[in-house]
Amino acid sequence: MNTANPWNSYRQIATQTAPPGQLILMLFDGALLSLERALTGFAVTDPREKNQTIHNNIQRATEIIRHLNHSLNLDAGGKLAETLRRLYHYFDQQLTESNFKKQRAGVDEVISRLKELRDAWATMLVTHAEESKTDAEMDDSLQPV
Repeated sequence: MNTANPWNSYRQIATQTAPPGQLILMLFDGALLSLERALTGFAVTDPREKNQTIHNNIQRATEIIRHLNHSLNLDAGGKLAETLRRLYHYFDQQLTESNFKKQRAGVDEVISRLKELRDAWATMLVTHAEESKTDAEMDDSLQPV
């Protein structure tokens, strides 16, 4: 009997069928969710649970950020890709230090900057979709009846 979680099945299908731009947005969201979960660990009183919550969630976010970094196309992306590479590297350093010292300052900073990137990316996707729709409508209006 297959007792797979329906949410996991949905997520798997969504990631397999999403366009590349949407996948990047999903990665940003996943990293942010993991970092928010890591923050909850700082309020835990049990040392073992605190360390596990912080460590596991920072590690998950770090893996996502490294994936974003390795996905950059430096040839096609030019200066923007180079800037993002440096920024992702900085995020990695901040999270590694925060995880090691169990201090939340680096996590807070990465969340703040990652939210800005995520929101800018989401805006770009919406703008691009609207422009594509307008272009398609213009192409349809030029078709003979």
